[in-house]
Order: sequence, then structure tokens, then C-alpha cells
Amino acid sequence: MSLDSGIQGSEADVWYLKKISYGTSDSKQDIKIVTQNFNGPCSFIAICNILILRGDIQILPPDRVAVSYEFLSQLLGEYLLTHAPDVDISAALSIMPLTQKGMDLNPLFTGATSFRPAGDGGALKLFEQAGIQLVHGWLVDPESPEAGPILARAPDYDTAVTYIVDADYTAKGQLVVDESTESVAGPSSSSGSNWTPAERSKIEDAMAIRDFLDSTRSQLTYHGLFHLATTLAPGALVALFRNSHLSVLHKSASPSDAALYALVTDHVFLHERSVVWERLEDVDGGSSTFVDSNFVRASPAGGDYAGQTAEDALRVAEMEAGLFVPHDPADHLLAQQIQAEEDNHAQSLREKYHERQREKEREREEAEERRRNKKKRDCVIM
Repeated sequence: MSLDSGIQGSEADVWYLKKISYGTSDSKQDIKIVTQNFNGPCSFIAICNILILRGDIQILPPDRVAVSYEFLSQLLGEYLLTHAPDVDISAALSIMPLTQKGMDLNPLFTGATSFRPAGDGGALKLFEQAGIQLVHGWLVDPESPEAGPILARAPDYDTAVTYIVDADYTAKGQLVVDESTESVAGPSSSSGSNWTPAERSKIEDAMAIRDFLDSTRSQLTYHGLFHLATTLAPGALVALFRNSHLSVLHKSASPSDAALYALVTDHVFLHERSVVWERLEDVDGGSSTFVDSNFVRASPAGGDYAGQTAEDALRVAEMEAGLFVPHDPADHLLAQQIQAEEDNHAQSLREKYHERQREKEREREEAEERRRNKKKRDCVIM
């Protein structure tokens, strides 16, 4: 399809822009961030949005409504050329297409900035070249029971999966169960009567590691969340790995607010200007709240008044009707009615958003199951 902005290609190759306000109270300005459709490349979009928020790149002209990968990759290439003279631009340009297909990241459970990338780690290099810190909160609490086995046997995700599969082979298939069936506590005592002490220790460690993975499916722990909140500098903009997804994470610059906020880029909120950030308050998103550019609780309007508050919507309705009179009790009741509709719509949006998150989680679990099965087959062959 062809858009007025001059972008060629299918809708899946086009990412729409959303206007938000960003900056400190005395320097806040309107900018346009890139929203993500269901199949959008989250790593590439996260890089571009951080550079946009930092003011390093700018989407022009101001009335542009959407962008393509080609447009953004040119902006990113120009930024690296002018701001990172030591970077091999040809190598960087060859890395960029990899971000369209996602990144195979392998986080270490012992460090918020520690990853063991697959392959040569080229995609990770792109973050370094752009001066963007990549973090995660999938950290094991050193005081927890599973910390010992993880630190000794499986400090990163890939090693953990391999260790569990190998222990499952030792336990003759009693450790890893089909996710469509009910989970089991582990091998029965009778089945382990012939195990050597080393085999029993291995299986017990694998059970502890498996329990850690099962209880942290969102790839974020409270220990990790607290660590990020206390170690990131005020005003920081970093890329957060969570739920097999990369998003923009912002640490509030206000001395009175030490909260963490994730930039909301899902295109379902494209026309909801009051939904800008998601305040991270727990590890699974159940208690998280949406806030606007001023970090005030969002009030999505929806419908014909999308992107407006109840007060704005009432003012528009009055102007359309030619009414310029002071508000009376009836006006107040109407505003209350619109506000109630906003609240209901906000709840609907949150449910839709979390359903998207659940879909991503199901996809991640399916990918993890395929990886486990592959590693299990490799163990059997060996």
C-alpha cells in the first residue's frame, strides 16, 4: 500500500507514529515515537525510540504519520556516522537487519547487564554502538533456596535449560513434563532408589532450577525489579529485556519518585495520548498502571473522544453544539458520565493489553518447549 507519507510496502512493514510529550517540566516538548504492531521488531524499535527520546534522531517532517524500516535504518546509520566515528558503519548496517527478526538473548541470572548472546553477538554490539544500555531483571535472589544450584550449575537461561534436560534424561523422563498436563513435584522416591549420590544431587539441583524458571515466567523477579529501581540513575533510558521482548525503560528523574516506567508502544494505544508509560509495580503486570506524559494516572477516552480527557471531551461537545456558557450541575453530571465511560474503556484497554502479553507468553512457552525437546533429543543421541 502507499501512504501519504510516501512509505511503500504492506501495513506489516509500516509502523505508525504517536505524538507524546517528553522532558523535564521546563523543557518538555512534543515528539513522535514509533509504535509496534504485533509482529514489529521490538529490539530495533526500542533502539530508535530511545534515540528519539534522547533527541539524537528526529522524525521529520512533523506531520509524518508512519515510518518504514528503511527510513529508520537510514536515520540510525546517519546517527552512528556522526556520533560514533570509531564504529564500522558497514558492519553496523549489516547488523541492523538482524534486529528485524528479534534477538536471541541469553540473560545471566546474576547480573542485570549480563547476557550471553547467540552467535557472534552482533545485535548486542548495535546497542553498544548506539550508546544504549541493555538490562534485564531476571535475577535470582542470593538469599533464596534456588540461588545455590543456579550459581553453581546454571547461571544463565540456556545453561539452565540444558541442565534440566540432562537431569531429566538421568531421571528417565520424570523431571520435565508436558505443559498440557499437571506439573509434578519430581521423581518418586521409588524411582530414585538406584541413583548414585551424584545423580540424586544433580536431579535435586535441576528441580530447584526448574522451579525458579517456572515461577519467573515473566522473566522478571522482585529482586531484579528492586535492583533496577535502586541502581539505575534518575532520568535513565535503557532497553529492558522482559517476556522475550525489548522495551524502553525509564527511571523517573524526580527525587520524590523512584519508580520505573516502560514506554507503551503497542499500536492499540496509538490514539490514546494519555497512555504513554506503564508504571512497573510488580513482576507480572497485574498491578501496573498506565500514566501520561506527566506520569499522572492515564484516563483513556476511546470512541469518538479518543485521546481526550473527560473535560476536553465535554468542551468539544459544547463547542460543536455552539454552547459557551458556564458549567452548571448538568454539565458536571455529564462530565461524570464521560469519566465513568473513560474508566470502563481504560479497563477494556488494560485487558486487551494483558491479553497481548499472554499471547506473547504462550509463544515464548512454545518456543521454550521446542528448545527443550531439541536439547532432549540431542541428549538421547549422545
